[in-house]
Amino acid sequence: MNRSCVTFTAAIASIGFILVMSTQIGRSAQSNTSSTLNAAKVSVAKANAKAKITDTATRSQPHRLAVQVNVNDPAIMNLALNNVSNAARHYSELGQKVEIEVVAFGPGLHMLRDDTSPVKARITSMSESMPGLSFSACGNTRENMTKVEAKEIPLVAQAKVTESGVVRLMELQERGWAYLRP
Repeated sequence: MNRSCVTFTAAIASIGFILVMSTQIGRSAQSNTSSTLNAAKVSVAKANAKAKITDTATRSQPHRLAVQVNVNDPAIMNLALNNVSNAARHYSELGQKVEIEVVAFGPGLHMLRDDTSPVKARITSMSESMPGLSFSACGNTRENMTKVEAKEIPLVAQAKVTESGVVRLMELQERGWAYLRP
């Protein structure tokens, strides 16, 4: 059960409890009303806190993030890798798993080209320390670059080729992956 549903259910139950208690309290017990309402509020707060802890502690599925890179700009490429690093570190500190896929297409394919990548060393380093990190290179873009440059386009060893970068991003989002375009 997700956190918002648990929180909403706890809040509704607490409101019902408050209403029942307020109708049963006579004029003679009016001085005790505020302490009863305070106890109900504390009960709601405890239920909300427990729901948050339970949601975090029982998460069995990894978080999933798809990152788009479609520009040949070293600053954007580094920003994307910074975002990846920050997300991975955040969930690692919480003791949770995260899967991250960087999808490069169009001019952004230069990020994954072995001969032109300005972030090749960072990709290598991050891949070695983050097992849930993967890189997808658009096959359509690679094919078009091959025609224009009249040579085979080499990719970094960490990149896998996907038929279409845009379609890959769509499929990941349809499977519930969060999407980021730095």
